[in-house]
Amino acid sequence: MKQTLAYLGLRAGVGLVGLLPGPVARALGKAAGFVWYIFDGGRRRMATRHMMRVLVDRSQARRAGRLVLMSYGRYWAEALWARKRRVPMMLANTEVEGLELILQARDAGKGMIYALPHMGNWEAAAPVAGSEGVPVVAVAENLPNKRITDWFTRMRAAFGIEIVLATGRAEVMRRLEAALRANKAVALLSDRDLRGRGVQVTFFGEVTTLPPGPATLAIKMGAPLFPVACYFNGSGHRVVVRPAIPVPEGLSRTEQVRQMTEALAQEMEDLIRRAPHQWHLVVPNWPSDR
Repeated sequence: MKQTLAYLGLRAGVGLVGLLPGPVARALGKAAGFVWYIFDGGRRRMATRHMMRVLVDRSQARRAGRLVLMSYGRYWAEALWARKRRVPMMLANTEVEGLELILQARDAGKGMIYALPHMGNWEAAAPVAGSEGVPVVAVAENLPNKRITDWFTRMRAAFGIEIVLATGRAEVMRRLEAALRANKAVALLSDRDLRGRGVQVTFFGEVTTLPPGPATLAIKMGAPLFPVACYFNGSGHRVVVRPAIPVPEGLSRTEQVRQMTEALAQEMEDLIRRAPHQWHLVVPNWPSDR
């Protein structure tokens, strides 16, 4: 019963927000994020804690923590508002830095991997690649509520994202490898290690773990690993594609993965520092957070 009510509530939200003009939907999302900041002390403290790692100054971090949840509210508003017919309009309002890197990888024919932090509206980056003839595949959590999982899958399909559900590591890796062999792009959110058994790295000055998947896929398949971020940019978006992380030579596979993941952590730090308040990580991500 609870799952049915949650799904019906989501569908009602999709319907209502979908009727609004884009600027009104974004403003509503930011307002909801502000309310979230006021009433959810746990999220407020975690957002501020992460901003302390980026900004150091406590007063700046406190203000940025509020903006983080307002920005996250905008993300959810855009997710509810998005329709397939609206994606071309969103694409027209998207700037791209590093598009030539995607085109070069497309022409090389080995596929490509996008490693992204939870920045801005990360799904809005997919139409950029799709418009250049590069289909995008991404992994999504298989939620207990199948109806909501199906909605997420349909929503991301509207952005041109083919979803692989995280039903088992071996099956997921097989499907991602097949996508790369078909010269597709694999997009992986890479700033959070869900299982906590990843590669140990220093991230914003403190040791934590990040997922090994991006580096492992790049080494095994010979596909370039691009650090990527998608930022809110006024009423549109700005996608930044950084040069591929090189594969170290003459090392064991384990050490290659470790060094590439450490390099990815450094790249994500730089991408996050461009717009810290758009980094929507409001859950524990370092051992000390717990």
